[in-house]
Amino acid sequence: MNVARRAYAIVADPRAEWAKIADEPRDAASLLTGYVGLLALIPAVFGFVGACVVGVVVPGGRIVRAPLADGWFGAAFGYVMTCAAVLLLGLLISLLAPLFYGRRDFNRGFKLAAYSYTPVWLVGIFLLAPGLRFLGLLGFYGVYILWTGLPRLMDTPTSRAPSYVSVVVACACALIGGIAVAQHLLFGLGL
Repeated sequence: MNVARRAYAIVADPRAEWAKIADEPRDAASLLTGYVGLLALIPAVFGFVGACVVGVVVPGGRIVRAPLADGWFGAAFGYVMTCAAVLLLGLLISLLAPLFYGRRDFNRGFKLAAYSYTPVWLVGIFLLAPGLRFLGLLGFYGVYILWTGLPRLMDTPTSRAPSYVSVVVACACALIGGIAVAQHLLFGLGL
């Protein structure tokens, strides 16, 4: 699978791409190493460069940069925790499926989590410049991607999709927020 092509396709036309993804025999392990692992590098690398090389302008016009060791450990922590969050989200999607009249299937739930997270990783580019971090809100496009894929992959009735998406998004926001807070507290990075 071409990661760049898949990332573009899921963002540009999620409905058409979900039809292709639903029929793929890809398992969670190969998706984790071949897609999630690669795209999760984007916010880790750009966040590291933004924090340690570019720096942040603080009141008084002074530029503050994170120490390299803190930046490296913070980036590694964020990378591992993001991969773990996607795994947990995939498991949660699978476990919640019967509550919304869907089919429990971890591989399909993980596909939903992984591909819906794509915009979050892509906007990680904006971590390079602290003044552009607000553009991280564009990552919420992943909610729409999730919305379009849930009925297709989890066999959830369309009428149940809004409540299912709401629960999954609330959990995803809690995971992302928890990771950001932990990263900030441990390494002075993030947020």
